[in-house]
Amino acid sequence: MVSVSVLLEDHWCQQWQDDDKNEEEVAVSFQARSQHNNNNPPLPPLLPQQQGRKWDAVVIGGGHNGLTAAAYLAKSGLKVAVLERRHVIGGAAVTEELIPGFKFSRCSYLHSLLRPCVIKELDLKRHGLRFLKRNPSSFTPCLDGRYLLLGPDATLNHSEISKFSERDAIAYPKYEGQLTKFCNIMDSLLDLPTPEIKSDLTSSIDFMADKFKKSAFWARLLQQSFLLGQKDMVDFMELMVSPASRVLNNWFEAEILKATLATDAVIGTTASVHTPGSGYILLHHVMGETDGERGVWSYVEGGMGSVSKAISNAAIEVGASIVTNAEVCHVTVDESSGRVNGVMLSDGTHVFASNVLSNATPYLTFMELVPKNVIPEEFMNAIRNLDYSSGTTKINIAVDRLPHFQCCRPDLSKAGPQHHGTIHIGAESLEELDIAYKDGVNGLPSKRPIIEMTIPSVLDKTISPPGKHVVNLFVQYTPYKLSEGCWQDLSFRESFARRCFALIDEYAPGFSSSIIGYDMLSPPDLEKEFGLTGGNIFHGAMSLDSLFLMRPVKGWSGYRTPLRGLYLCGSGSHPGGGVMGAPGRNAANVVLQDIKTSAA
Repeated sequence: MVSVSVLLEDHWCQQWQDDDKNEEEVAVSFQARSQHNNNNPPLPPLLPQQQGRKWDAVVIGGGHNGLTAAAYLAKSGLKVAVLERRHVIGGAAVTEELIPGFKFSRCSYLHSLLRPCVIKELDLKRHGLRFLKRNPSSFTPCLDGRYLLLGPDATLNHSEISKFSERDAIAYPKYEGQLTKFCNIMDSLLDLPTPEIKSDLTSSIDFMADKFKKSAFWARLLQQSFLLGQKDMVDFMELMVSPASRVLNNWFEAEILKATLATDAVIGTTASVHTPGSGYILLHHVMGETDGERGVWSYVEGGMGSVSKAISNAAIEVGASIVTNAEVCHVTVDESSGRVNGVMLSDGTHVFASNVLSNATPYLTFMELVPKNVIPEEFMNAIRNLDYSSGTTKINIAVDRLPHFQCCRPDLSKAGPQHHGTIHIGAESLEELDIAYKDGVNGLPSKRPIIEMTIPSVLDKTISPPGKHVVNLFVQYTPYKLSEGCWQDLSFRESFARRCFALIDEYAPGFSSSIIGYDMLSPPDLEKEFGLTGGNIFHGAMSLDSLFLMRPVKGWSGYRTPLRGLYLCGSGSHPGGGVMGAPGRNAANVVLQDIKTSAA
């Protein structure tokens, strides 16, 4: 039996105390928490002279979108404060040293979706943001001794795909070209608020101006549709509404290629490759870029926390105040005006603000932070009934050596191309993906999980000791609610982790014996530690009925909410999840527009 050191969060520690577990287990968890605090010192608290002031805007949550919104608001001259519940900023885009010498991208683990306009306008590279491009970007090993490498090199792609299908090798660049066309359409939607009709306009002039602006938006979109052409437009609509399996079956014949591409259609969701609309999720995950190269995913030097750190540096430079260990208890409302007037912290501090932006999930914002009876019941029902289901578990591992895949000739002296990109474990066919999904639907962690494995320390030498490595496992399907077992049960958790390690052992014998220690975040962990309702990494499902004008709910897609002065700026708003920064940027622009309108 492999001996593995398990570092768990302090909320499990409380659970163990309640269950009369032994003190030694409790001490392990508190030691891990202490390491968090030592390696991520909290930012200064609100100064006494700041506590009594009234801020122009307060942002609830220091995730990357909240930080982005704060940076744009402060850049426009507003007095802004960001209040983060945890001891470290970043939300799900965070780097934490859970095992001495090993720095983990605790939740999100790759860059591609961060909007180029955010990088440029906030000058994030000057603030320390550095991307490490991966080439090849994808490796799928097979148990029969074959493998598939993919990346930005067209010659490599043709050679690799030809091993399985000459026809697919010819079709692949055409497939990539079509997706690039579709991504260009999506680009026009990401960096702007949705054309939501404003319902509170009293002036006929304002009403006509708003209507003209919305008409201009639709005119631009229609123009792009004409430029795309009817055939491509029909193909685009098919991709948006079809199961990913149908789209990929129409393009390719090799199962390993289809399965490798299909993981992008289900990652982070509870959907199957056969679920209608999963084609859009595939597009969502390929529409990013790194330094102008479309579809290129990269590591971030120092881990994903470096994204949040760069944004926070930009925000602080223009005057924003960022506070950790500041848990917001609820939003406060002025009874006479019916408008927000700030937030109350859990320690009793009332932070006054003219505007409040919530980077929390829509459910957390309205069900827990907003006072009762100030929001219409119809709106509350819509928020309550959103899909927050999750099938994702993240496992962060420290290892003493690189895994050696039996399908590749090992070079013990250095990393090979198979170690650079995303390693797809247990994804050799669409059927395997679907079987894993069916386990999850029945309330069981997948018997043979689908694993996206990355080893960022191959390219990033700042996150692990020499000769040792950081390994990220993004695992599906793991239901939030289990029909058998309990995520709070330490033996159940360890059993599932070992199941994942054993699956990797089938492709890379001896992997389990290389493990120094690991940290596991099941869906309930993601909810409790990071505020992700249901453990959903996107702040809510990215199905077609929860996108664009219907995100988070119909009639309220424009970042404003029924409570005047309260805005949403997180991934639960348009255009959705991933480390994009777009919701934060767009929400900030809406706030600035409203301030300008009210001052006129």
